[in-house]
Amino acid sequence: MKKIIEIIRMDMFSAYCSRIVTGLLFFPSVIIAQDFQLSQYDAPPLFLNPAMTGMFDGHYRVHAHYRTQWAAVASKPFTTAGISFDMPVKKFGVGLQVLNYRAGAGRYNVTSALLSFGYDLVFDKENNHHLALGVQAGMLQKSINVSDLTFGNQYTGVNGGNFDAGLSSGETFSNTSFAVEDINAGFLYYYAKENSRFNPFIGFSAFHLTQPTESFLGSNNKLPSRYYLHGGTKINVNEKVQLLPKFLYMSQTSAHSFTATLLLHYYLKDADTYLIFGPTYRSNDAAIVELGIKKGSYIARVSYDVNTSGLKTTTASRGGFEISLTYTARRSKPNPLANCPRL
Repeated sequence: MKKIIEIIRMDMFSAYCSRIVTGLLFFPSVIIAQDFQLSQYDAPPLFLNPAMTGMFDGHYRVHAHYRTQWAAVASKPFTTAGISFDMPVKKFGVGLQVLNYRAGAGRYNVTSALLSFGYDLVFDKENNHHLALGVQAGMLQKSINVSDLTFGNQYTGVNGGNFDAGLSSGETFSNTSFAVEDINAGFLYYYAKENSRFNPFIGFSAFHLTQPTESFLGSNNKLPSRYYLHGGTKINVNEKVQLLPKFLYMSQTSAHSFTATLLLHYYLKDADTYLIFGPTYRSNDAAIVELGIKKGSYIARVSYDVNTSGLKTTTASRGGFEISLTYTARRSKPNPLANCPRL
């Protein structure tokens, strides 16, 4: 059981969530788990890459996000919730992101609070080629409620077999809550020419750079670094239609995941509104459908994961529900915005 406690990571890749759920239900001796992810991975910009801090056309931006998954197989589903604020200050960007993850019967909880800073480098006089750099620093606080957990030593064969919480677990916890530092960094190139047919972008971000020691049992357990490579291009097909093919490659220790997305943005001129629709596929894990609307300063997006992993029979292919809302206090500039690599 000590192996289970020490290698659980709350920010897990969904590709490995099936192993986590199965492990929590049947208590194997070893569980492989990595960081949680979001299907709308670029909706919370500070979550995807610190370099995106303040890199938008407006006065300030507020984002709220919520995700729930594995309700089909877990009595207490895994949930992710977060809020962020960022704003440009000349060529700089400043922001704050607060995230919370919860999972399982033991009420395993992670709260992350990070200050975020960005800087925008421009390489040409026309202000088209940009390289944004970013860094985040803050704290991770993790806790668990041991009294809600049952262990192998508490299993009894009486009355057909069950767990007796009154029996000694045989486990010794040095603490049930701790806090560690967390540092992330990244860069983003984007092409910002107005009215260009293509606006490409590509970025790289690294998380948990200091690999802080974290443990409920007093051991020397390290939080492994996580890496993102992401990119794509906005294609301005005509005045009404934009296409946004994009990808995200994630890596953490031995876990790797590739996500590909194609979004259609359709502009309703009379209503001055964008409709957003498109599919996403995450390798060996989920097929995702996303719907959204952009009206004025607001962007609302909703998505649902259809599970395609080895757990699909147990879950009846049910995965996760996700919703996000972004408010950007924009300068007086009408739709469509052609210079930004994302809506």
